Amino acid sequence: MASLSILLLGGTGTIGRATAQALRAQGHQVTALIRPAAEEPPGCTILRGQMDPATLTAAMRGIDAVVSCLASRTGEPADAWAVDHAANSAALRGAVAARVRHFTLLSAICVQKPLLEFQRAKLAFEAELQAAPLDWSIVRPTAFFKSLSGQVPRVAKGRPFLVFADGKLTACKPISDADLGRFLALTLTDPDKRNRILPIGGPGPALTPLDQAAMLERLTGQPVRIKRVPVALMHGIVGLLTALGTLSPRLKAKAQLARIGRYYATQSMLLWNSSTQRYDAEATPEFGTDRLEDHYAAMLRGEVADDRGAHAIF
Repeated sequence: MASLSILLLGGTGTIGRATAQALRAQGHQVTALIRPAAEEPPGCTILRGQMDPATLTAAMRGIDAVVSCLASRTGEPADAWAVDHAANSAALRGAVAARVRHFTLLSAICVQKPLLEFQRAKLAFEAELQAAPLDWSIVRPTAFFKSLSGQVPRVAKGRPFLVFADGKLTACKPISDADLGRFLALTLTDPDKRNRILPIGGPGPALTPLDQAAMLERLTGQPVRIKRVPVALMHGIVGLLTALGTLSPRLKAKAQLARIGRYYATQSMLLWNSSTQRYDAEATPEFGTDRLEDHYAAMLRGEVADDRGAHAIF
């Protein structure tokens, strides 16, 4: 396999770091463009700066491919359009001007049903990328391990596991950072992954919230209490915050976050079948070997931290 020169964007997050490691394992040379004060991803050539034309022009010199793991931290509209769309768009313009051959984008499977502003921002850039004069790969992963790990500490303390509705309303095939990083790296060398939208999950089967609670029960050896939260409560919270948001920018932002929480509480992170109008677990592609239950076990042993950051809901 020929070594490529890769520009990595968004390399300071957990997925970005895993992607950098996977790219280096394949023998590629990785340059990470990071914010001036950000922590350096190990093993990369570091270029510090913002996503401005001068910095991007310098960053693109000698680059064969761009891998973007950029994503807004909160999903709020202004943040989403600034990062998921504008920052990626600036990088794409720089890549086209420098005649970079390939651009791989980390997107999200939830853009299949775009009800939120951050999903629309992602789709707007996906469209720009597909129209650009270079090869591209758009990777749409299902749920991440970290997004399903927030209740592990509370269950370990004997508190109930929270589910919406009956706990079987949604399902996903979660994928680890390491497996996703390896998949992103493969898009640069596998012709079958070129110029394609690539939904991807971890090894099956699809898991519901009740399945996740059962995992924790097995791992702790203790009964796990289930507390059911009515979806109607989520609707009420969104409605109230939306009304109050007309009076307060702070509450308007909270309303948007509540809409995001409601989306993930009611929509599966699986491939959407437009013909049947259903999520299709069997049709959702799988990759990798890491399993959520092993991740939970590592968390309970204190080997893995809860690193959800701004994405925490529980």
